[in-house]
Amino acid sequence: MRIRPRTRAVGRGPRGALPACVALALLSVVAACRVDLAPPGAPTIWSAASAGRWQWQWQLSGVLDPAVEADVFLLDPVATTAAQTAELRSRDRRLVCHVHVGSVLPTDPDTDRFPAAVRGAGSRRPQSRWLDVRQWDSLRPVLADRFRLCRGKGFGAVALADADGYAHRSGFPLGFDDQLRFNRRLAELARSLDLSPGLVNNLAQVAALAPDFDFAVNEECVRLDQCARLLPFVEADKPVFHVEYSGSPTDFCVTTVGYGFSSIRKERELDAWRIPCPAP
Repeated sequence: MRIRPRTRAVGRGPRGALPACVALALLSVVAACRVDLAPPGAPTIWSAASAGRWQWQWQLSGVLDPAVEADVFLLDPVATTAAQTAELRSRDRRLVCHVHVGSVLPTDPDTDRFPAAVRGAGSRRPQSRWLDVRQWDSLRPVLADRFRLCRGKGFGAVALADADGYAHRSGFPLGFDDQLRFNRRLAELARSLDLSPGLVNNLAQVAALAPDFDFAVNEECVRLDQCARLLPFVEADKPVFHVEYSGSPTDFCVTTVGYGFSSIRKERELDAWRIPCPAP
């Protein structure tokens, strides 16, 4: 993003060039006003004034399309290469890393690092298992390395998925407070690694966790009639990135743009296809 300062007309030399001293002064002003792209691994800064106007893309399958007209890309950290993140960053895109923090798949590269004692019942993803979020000392090193992978590939933010095991049959006697403590620890861990933390779904804890997280990602709040529960983020001038998998954008965009969300229509496999709602 560049901020173009207003300048008065300046007299030019005989060949139409600015005098050297004036040109140097103008270049200094432009350099001072320019907002440079953050280095890889720097935390994402969400401008409060633009919270409801970010266009976003969520792609976890298929060939990555870097040309999608979106300001924010939510991507898988394992499947996405450093070359792809570098290309997106060259386009001034903000990159969010999608990390499952409350479940593990047998195909995850780090699955053997989770002790059998912390793996519970089947999670929402096929073949995945819920994790015992009370066992912070066992989970922290593995999750920290997942976050470091994001940072190393140039992501500036991390979206925490499956952070609601307490609300499911996880195989562990997890309570609301167990989950709340775990999620707050994750947000703190992300910040310690220079990543901006975001909460995926978990609407029942939004009111409690909005102060701890920088943004929210939500699936189908219109279909489920739950969009109002995300207002603590909106009221704090924090972005809400929302997706619907059914229905016409013509219909649901009226609702979500009114709430101040950045909304898109996607297929459930989360490939490159999308229909964005117009920015307000």
